[in-house]
Amino acid sequence: MAKKIKDPGIGRSSKKHAKRFINPDGSFNVKHVNRSNSWTGNYDYLISISWIRFFFWVVLGYVIVNSFFALIYTVLGISEIVEPSGNIFEDFLNAFFFSAQTITTVGYGAMAPKGLLFGIISSFEALIGLLSFSFITGLLYGRFSKPRANIRFSSSVVLRKHNDEDCIMFRLMSRSKNVMIHPKIEATLALSQKNDEGKYTNSFYNLKLERNSITYLPTTWTIVHAINESSPLKEFNVKELPELNGEILIMVSYYDESFAQEVHQAHSYVLNNLKQDHRFVPAFYYDDNGYTILDHNLLDETTANSPK
Repeated sequence: MAKKIKDPGIGRSSKKHAKRFINPDGSFNVKHVNRSNSWTGNYDYLISISWIRFFFWVVLGYVIVNSFFALIYTVLGISEIVEPSGNIFEDFLNAFFFSAQTITTVGYGAMAPKGLLFGIISSFEALIGLLSFSFITGLLYGRFSKPRANIRFSSSVVLRKHNDEDCIMFRLMSRSKNVMIHPKIEATLALSQKNDEGKYTNSFYNLKLERNSITYLPTTWTIVHAINESSPLKEFNVKELPELNGEILIMVSYYDESFAQEVHQAHSYVLNNLKQDHRFVPAFYYDDNGYTILDHNLLDETTANSPK
C-alpha cells in the first residue's frame, strides 16, 4: 500500500480544474501578482529568457535611446551637427545616425558636434553607450556561463505491460553530445482529489522507479514505474488513469562536464496524456561499422502494441 508523503513544496490546496504544476519547459506554472520589481529581478529575467527575446530587448533599447538623443539634437538644431536638409524627417534620420555613431564610439567623421552644448550632450551619450555595452557584455557572459541542464524529455508517456506488470514509461536523453555523468531521477505523483468536505486537495506519493540512477547516459534512458502493490495507482483501474487529475513531477540531476558541476532540470507529465498500449521505438541502433547511431528524432516516437 502506497503511503502519502509530505508536500514537496507545491501546496495541498487544489481545485477541480487546476492546471499542471510544472510546464513542459521545466518552469513552474505560477503567475505572480503584486510582485515588487528590482534590478536583481530584471537581471534574472534577461539571463533566463530565450535568445530571440533577449536580442529583441537589446535592439529595442538601442532604438529607443538613439531616438531619444536624435530628438534632442533635432530640436536644439541639426545645423550644429550637419547641414540641414529642409526635411524634418531626413534631419531626424541624420541625428539618429549621428547618435548611433556617438553611442557606439564609432565616429566616421562625416558628422561632428559643434559648440559646447552639443559637445556636452554627445559626451554624456558616449558615456551611456560605454556603460550600456558593458552591461550587455556582462549579460552575454552570464547567459553563456550560467549552468543549465540540457535534457530532452520525450513528449509521450506510455502505459503498457512490462514484465507482466502494467507500467508507466517515459524516456530522456541529452540534447548535446556530452555524456550525462551519474544521472539520477526523483518522481513524485501529485493527485488532486475531492475530500469528504467537497474540497479538492493534493496528495503526494513517491513513485518507485525501476532504476533511480545510472552511471552515465550516452544514449537514451527509459524510466519505468511499475503499477504494483507499492504504487499509489494500484487502487485504480488502468483504463481510469487518464481520467485522473494527476501529475508526475520529475527532478533529474547529473554532473555536467561543460560546467564542471551538478545541474538540475524539472519536468512533468499529466496522466491525461497517457498513451495506453504503446511502446517506444528504439532511438539508437548500430551501423555496418559497429558504431552506435543515436537518432534524436526518434525520442518521441511510439508504436501501438500488436494485439495478441
